[in-house]
Amino acid sequence: MTTDTPARLLQLLSLLQTPREWPGGELADRLRVSRRTVRRDIDRLRELGYPVQASKGSDGGYRLVAGKAMPPLVLDDEEAVAIAVGLRAGAGHALEGVDEASVRALAKLEQVLPARLRHRVSTLQAATTPLTSGDGATIAPETLTVIASTVAGQERLRFAYRAKDSTQSRRLTEPYRLVSTGRRWYLVAYDLDREDWRTFRVDRIQDPFATGARFTPRELPTGSAAEYLRRSIQRRPDANEYELDVTFDAPPEFVASRLPAWLGTSVANPVENGENGCRLRTSTSDPVEWVAVRLAMLGCEFSVRGPAELVEYVRELGGRLGRAGSG
Repeated sequence: MTTDTPARLLQLLSLLQTPREWPGGELADRLRVSRRTVRRDIDRLRELGYPVQASKGSDGGYRLVAGKAMPPLVLDDEEAVAIAVGLRAGAGHALEGVDEASVRALAKLEQVLPARLRHRVSTLQAATTPLTSGDGATIAPETLTVIASTVAGQERLRFAYRAKDSTQSRRLTEPYRLVSTGRRWYLVAYDLDREDWRTFRVDRIQDPFATGARFTPRELPTGSAAEYLRRSIQRRPDANEYELDVTFDAPPEFVASRLPAWLGTSVANPVENGENGCRLRTSTSDPVEWVAVRLAMLGCEFSVRGPAELVEYVRELGGRLGRAGSG
């Protein structure tokens, strides 16, 4: 019989997190306690915020259901390792759909992982090679988790930074947000030495160190970290930058929901494109090959007006795909 109430509650919670209904008698047998004790423990879990639903019957059953809030989860070793490996793989390659929330979750999970499980996670990741698209740089998950922890804890962050021209510098910042563009991770932060907001490519950040000094977040000029990053990227001089001009036979909200945010916002243009059409004009330095494939994945008709290199590549790509599907 389990006499340690906290340990028994954790064991009961672990059982209830399995997606099934547990008869009261079976729970009593598993925990080696009486059914009355099971009922009391269920009441304790409800008081802690866990939405446990009971069914009527000769051996009334219990199951965990979705509630209004997200109470703490109890994971076994295999589940914890699986989640950590998955989050590490996505975070390290800035995949679309993996945002700052995913990295914060990884930081919280790794903070409480026992050393033996942390070793298993590292071993599994080292033994696998993810298939990723684009030319985004690989980032050590440890770098992301340190940064995410300082963002969440409002803690000043110190790191070494390598600029585009390979110039090295030391930065002391108040980290605001991590932003994923789908190809790269960026940190939006207030640079204390330069007394201004800056964006940093995370793959160029080295030796991030949480100083322990707390701060009150400043107000970002644009209100949105993603919007600040977009404007920052557009302001940077780049020898490979070009003007992108594309029209779409689809509503602006449809296009915006399927294009990466850093490419800009589609502007409604009913005169040229019909009532539901829109147009995108922005500056980018992304390879034309990547942009062409990304546009083709939107799922709507579009027309490229510029640049000429992209127009030509889209034609070549269309012909190649047409020949591939002709048998």
